[in-house]
Amino acid sequence: MKLSHLKTSHVVNPLGFAIDKPTFSWIVEDTDDTVQTAAQILVSRDGDFDQLLFDSGKVDGPGIDSLAYRPPISLLPRTRYFWKVRVWGESEYAESDIAWFETAKMDEDWQAAWITPDWEDKQRHPILYRYFDLPAQAVAARAYICGLGLYHFELNGNKVGAEYLTPYCNAYDQWIQYQTFDISDQLRPGSNLVSVMLGNGWYKGRYGANGGATDFYGDRFALICEIHATLENGDEIIVVTDPSWQAQTSPVLESDIFDGETYDARIPKNVSPDKAFGVKQVELGTRRLEARRSLPVYINEYIKPVAVLHTPAGETVLDMGQNMTGWLRFRTSAPAGTHLHFQFGEELQSGNFFRDNLRSAKAEYVYIADGMDAEVEPYFTFYGFRYVKVSGWVGDLSLDDFTGCVVYSQMDTTGEIETSNAKVNQLFKNAMWSQKGNFLDIPTDCPQRDERLGWTGDLQVFSGTACFNMDSAAFLSKFAYDLGKEQAKIGGMVPHIVPMSNLSKGGSAAWGDVATILPWNLYEFYGDIDILDQQFDSMRAWVDYIKRVDDASGGRRLWTEGEHFGDWLALDASDPASRKGGTPPDFIASAFYCYSARLVAKAARVLGKTELVDTYARLSAEVKAAIQREYFTPTGRLAVPTQTGYLLALFMDLTPDEHRERVQNDLIERLKQDNTHLRTGFVGTPYLCRVLSNIGANDLAYKLLLNEDFPSWLYAVNLGATTIWERWNSLNPDGSMRSPRLNSHDPDGSIRSAKMNSLNHYAYGSIVEWMFRDMCGLNPSSGEDTVTGFRSARIAPKPDKSLQWARARYHSAAGLYESGWRFDEAGHLTIEIVIPFNTTATVVLPDTSIDEISINGHPLCDAEQTGDTVAVTLGAGSHRFAYLIREKNEVVS
Repeated sequence: MKLSHLKTSHVVNPLGFAIDKPTFSWIVEDTDDTVQTAAQILVSRDGDFDQLLFDSGKVDGPGIDSLAYRPPISLLPRTRYFWKVRVWGESEYAESDIAWFETAKMDEDWQAAWITPDWEDKQRHPILYRYFDLPAQAVAARAYICGLGLYHFELNGNKVGAEYLTPYCNAYDQWIQYQTFDISDQLRPGSNLVSVMLGNGWYKGRYGANGGATDFYGDRFALICEIHATLENGDEIIVVTDPSWQAQTSPVLESDIFDGETYDARIPKNVSPDKAFGVKQVELGTRRLEARRSLPVYINEYIKPVAVLHTPAGETVLDMGQNMTGWLRFRTSAPAGTHLHFQFGEELQSGNFFRDNLRSAKAEYVYIADGMDAEVEPYFTFYGFRYVKVSGWVGDLSLDDFTGCVVYSQMDTTGEIETSNAKVNQLFKNAMWSQKGNFLDIPTDCPQRDERLGWTGDLQVFSGTACFNMDSAAFLSKFAYDLGKEQAKIGGMVPHIVPMSNLSKGGSAAWGDVATILPWNLYEFYGDIDILDQQFDSMRAWVDYIKRVDDASGGRRLWTEGEHFGDWLALDASDPASRKGGTPPDFIASAFYCYSARLVAKAARVLGKTELVDTYARLSAEVKAAIQREYFTPTGRLAVPTQTGYLLALFMDLTPDEHRERVQNDLIERLKQDNTHLRTGFVGTPYLCRVLSNIGANDLAYKLLLNEDFPSWLYAVNLGATTIWERWNSLNPDGSMRSPRLNSHDPDGSIRSAKMNSLNHYAYGSIVEWMFRDMCGLNPSSGEDTVTGFRSARIAPKPDKSLQWARARYHSAAGLYESGWRFDEAGHLTIEIVIPFNTTATVVLPDTSIDEISINGHPLCDAEQTGDTVAVTLGAGSHRFAYLIREKNEVVS
């Protein structure tokens, strides 16, 4: 038995995070035992556990839950705590390694002040620095620091930590994150130099919607820093930002998230007294300063370019072989004064470098050489790219001189999908790469053009896939926290983007419903009630906002007012110029009104808010009744005969019970009329295959997955996509992308231009959630009173002979689940599953009967037969089912 993945509030050994009430989680693996018979938690002030703060004692049974255990302890600021867990199974026992977490300043007052360079040019990038002396070796030292817009922190000439783009992106007008660094090993007795280089970043650089705005949150560079060092003799030395610091011009001449960076290596980065300027205090206050919630952004992967291309236009272009987010690291010894110019783009057109789809984003890096050997990368920007145009290079260009640095927030990869179809496997990889590329501190729509914004609708549709692919609990909790902050400013309305930056608009159905859907998804996947507790006011405020709009327009319990994005980028709009699709926005809005109210009621039940359960359950029921009156005829015909209309009616349980079968059949007929091709946009696509697989039309779901012509998921794969596209036809069959000057019509009749065309946009990657939940059958049990977080699961694979085999592995919060299936040539089906320690799963087997199934080579007993499906509840372990699948009439041949 082994205990692994010890996390505090979903982070491994968090240093300086916003933790008031810690939550402990861990996973039990490498054991033949199946059930936890007892567990014990110990918390101490020291790693030897001599200063115990809490000992649960040996608690029999499941009383200590590995998903989210909350020790009843009070925390002090700037203090490290240690914890470990002991677990007993039926025959084995294990004690974990020691985990720790360390608090930040909490409510402690700041001794440091915000400082800024004492010069007039607010765009001139500074280095702020100070020398200080330590009379003896420091045995422990921490830096509590925030620089605006972005900061690069060095001690004695060496970078502190491995993070990039600190202090990250959030609603700076509401809260500003500071980070905590352990600098014990970087200080030395005698003189020490602390230096901080500042860039524009999201705070004061060009960022935001519609091309962005500069100086939106602030117009001055600023730094606040406290260094606390404890010496060998127990004395504490505190170094703070104040007017005694100095400033120097940085070699970074320009930096922006959208436009890139210009770096002049002839300007020394090493500080020098003869280049010093003074600093002055700037009145930003410390009220907004809060301990970090952002996960660290690291270079998580490195890739080498695969080719040097010489284009028909005479350009030299590096092909990275993969659309990625991050930057290029390169080696150079170019003569002093040489300008090396790098431009970043996603695609080639007619064999030439192409960037029209980046709109106004320059997305470039300029390096002015000083004649010395150097390894170079930017400090204060990032790019979304596959291709890099290189200009000004001196000598032969060698692939060995370049490395792609893949940058995103640090998260464990938790999900794997593999099938017998190589193109489907590539589709899964594309969704994973789009998640990596757009999970850089905030969940963005795209990483390349003049946008890179936290669009709420994109995340709402992708959040389930995100939680299967990667451990997204802490990452998305931070985004949800920002969402609540922004929402509070505008009366409960959810903004279109989070942070709002310069776009103070919101209130769109499906976009705003991220406020309810995201927290509930996180609760389902991770089983931690804290996310519902953190976000309940936000969830409730969003539904209350909709109800106020409803009441103001007559109180019909329909949402018929406001501006909505509709079924964004769907292919069934009657107006070729519309991007909103053919499903009426009022129907979409009312459907989400009902659904979100239901989720608030469910969250209230989990949190024990009994009165609110009734309030929001009743509201949801009233909206459902109003939808049925408005949109269904007495015979059950839905007045919104679009794919998305049927999908919402079925997935969100809006259909009258007595007419559900008709609506299911009408959806199937709708697909036949559409030649069994999808026509859905951002709203309908996440539900498309999930609904079909659960209404007896599983073959249709697979047909849609495996279609290769436009519109389909594999259309992009066939055209060489390595990420998910924003549009179903971001490229034409010949690989061309419409020019904004042409503004011409798509094959489907809509108007498209390169200005609205990203090749790294994860929304349609939501098909991966169907792959996990339905193709391979992995679902958390999530009724109103059942355990979540995959402590119990419903494993209901829905195989189809259009694939020979498929398998999924999911490292859930409760442990590793596996589910896979395979057909042999005779049509026999083998389903293999793995259920982790101390969990149970109801396994649902399709198209068979109990007496035809073997389990681990023996007849299946103690199961339930319902129609042509068999359900059996099993505990931890590996289980293998085999039977000859019953043939049935295909819905579509």
